Amino acid sequence: MIGKVDQLVSQALQARRENRFDDAKRDLVEAVALCRKADERGELARALADLGQIERDMHHNDAALRHYEEAVALYRDQGDPLKLAHTIRHVADIQRHVGNHQIAEACYGEALRIYRDHPETPPLDLANALRGWALLKEAVGEIEQARTQWQEAGQLYADVHVEAGVTESKRRMELLKV
Repeated sequence: MIGKVDQLVSQALQARRENRFDDAKRDLVEAVALCRKADERGELARALADLGQIERDMHHNDAALRHYEEAVALYRDQGDPLKLAHTIRHVADIQRHVGNHQIAEACYGEALRIYRDHPETPPLDLANALRGWALLKEAVGEIEQARTQWQEAGQLYADVHVEAGVTESKRRMELLKV
């Protein structure tokens, strides 16, 4: 069963790279169903998070949020802090995007606490969480906080050679000059 789920997830990721979102969704829905049937909670969390991303790609924020929130609950039970933080950050991004700023703030706060407390946090994951936090702070008018977050995110993006992140961080900080 795990082999079939891995195959479906792999096919879905390839379909996503090719912008075939309906195909990706179909494969991930099947993977989720197989995981539920076999009570494979770890694989279910991964398939749900991937399905959440596809729904988000398709601009189906409500569906994406449901999948991500279920994945968060499963990751909490499994004790995998980095996967948990990554998925919470996606929930925060959606909540920010739809204007639920208080929920987004709580989610970013939790994801950032996990990332900062974990010795193996990938710098890119921390940078992406800081980016979302900075965008949220901009949206609610906390400009100095936003600038601080953009500065840290920009440095992390530079450290991992993600030029788009560096450029965005610099541009946003310029726009936020008082």
